[in-house]
Amino acid sequence: MTETITSRTAGRATAAPPSLGALGLFTVLLGAALPLIDFFIVNVALPTIGHDLAASEAVLELVVAGYGLAYAVLLVLGGRLGDLFGRRRLFLGGMAAFGLTSLACGLAPSAWTLVAARVAQGAASAAMLPQVLATIQAATAGQRRARAMGLYGATAGLSMVAGQILGGVLVAADIAGTGWRSVFLVNVPIVLVGLFLAARAVPETRSQRPEPVDGPGTVLLALSLLALLAPLTEGRAAGWPLWTWLSLAAFPFVAAAFYAVERRADRRGRTPLVPPSLFELVSLRRGLVMIVPFSIGFSGFMFVIAVALQQGAGLGPVTAGLALVPMAVVFFFVSLAGPRLVARHGTRVVTAGAAVQGLGVALMALAVWRSWPDFGFVELLPGASIAGAGQALQLPVVFRIVLSEVPTARAGVGSGVMITTQQSSLALGVATLGTLFLSLVPGLGMRDALVTTLLVQLAGVALTGLLSLRLPRTVG
Repeated sequence: MTETITSRTAGRATAAPPSLGALGLFTVLLGAALPLIDFFIVNVALPTIGHDLAASEAVLELVVAGYGLAYAVLLVLGGRLGDLFGRRRLFLGGMAAFGLTSLACGLAPSAWTLVAARVAQGAASAAMLPQVLATIQAATAGQRRARAMGLYGATAGLSMVAGQILGGVLVAADIAGTGWRSVFLVNVPIVLVGLFLAARAVPETRSQRPEPVDGPGTVLLALSLLALLAPLTEGRAAGWPLWTWLSLAAFPFVAAAFYAVERRADRRGRTPLVPPSLFELVSLRRGLVMIVPFSIGFSGFMFVIAVALQQGAGLGPVTAGLALVPMAVVFFFVSLAGPRLVARHGTRVVTAGAAVQGLGVALMALAVWRSWPDFGFVELLPGASIAGAGQALQLPVVFRIVLSEVPTARAGVGSGVMITTQQSSLALGVATLGTLFLSLVPGLGMRDALVTTLLVQLAGVALTGLLSLRLPRTVG
């Protein structure tokens, strides 16, 4: 009997660690693509949704903002729950919930029902997405991890561009008379395939020392993100009422309270939602700082170019979406070369990427200035392609840098913090650059407003280039 127990114990001790194979990696990357696609896919469908459901501009803003806010607010909690209960379990549950809420969005009979379904869809995304990076961190190592992180970065960037393209195609195709509803219903069969593959190919991983959920920290983080993002995303459409200014004024106080609670929990030996010790990691801290201006510029550009091409240049949703295909294609292929370039040149690849992206943005601004309003695929091609190449040299590498020193036991919370930073910055990009552009159009006209906004984005690209000089020279 003793011998049997000893042999079992030895078997457990020497059991091979979980390994993420090619099919498992494909499956989790599919799970990573869905929430990002759905953040952007609805942009080109909003006019049709407004007409069909008799929705005001403020309600349409909530269709976008409700998803983004729920997604951003719950991401860190989703990462913690994956560490605690198992990442595969949360991935499967989150994906199933994403499919059900997508079905609810597609069948929504009214605008407010759609808003509620979108909030629930954002919460499902927050349960699913942190498990992707956490699983990659826990179930890969060495070159396999570098390759997987490169593919994750490629998937993330491609999904953000592809969402807008796919939205235009689906709305115009009007499959079986579904119109805008197809941008949500298309998720359902994809989720069914993903669940089947995940059940077979994604290994279960969890923290060896599960940490309980930090209730006060969770509430204060949610309140601080809502205080910042809700007024910025809803303010313009609502006419900047008093509550938006009060909310923005409250943000620094709520954020300071969150930080104080987390510090106190850490000092008393409890487990905070976002351990302050994580920010002692230079790679994580400096990488997160870089993600902010990059993501603001990325999402702001996607929103502004969609509006400009359709309302200014008079292109249809399909043509406007297809104009971004060169950016998506170049981004994907250049990002695949990222791991080899980083192995040879270190993080200076990110600095070079910022320079290349800056050149692309400058070329687009010049093309708008010279060609408007005859502006479309051909005029956008050189600048968009070069900008896509520059973005591909930055985003996947920065993702890898941020998580390079995060302990496996905290892979979920580390992933949640990184994706929360990215998601919040994406929302800020639409709120800031989008609001700037729309406020300039009445006075300057569409051309000059677009050129001005692109020049502001160019300043943001220059900032990311300067910040990249402070990154660690090598990636672990």
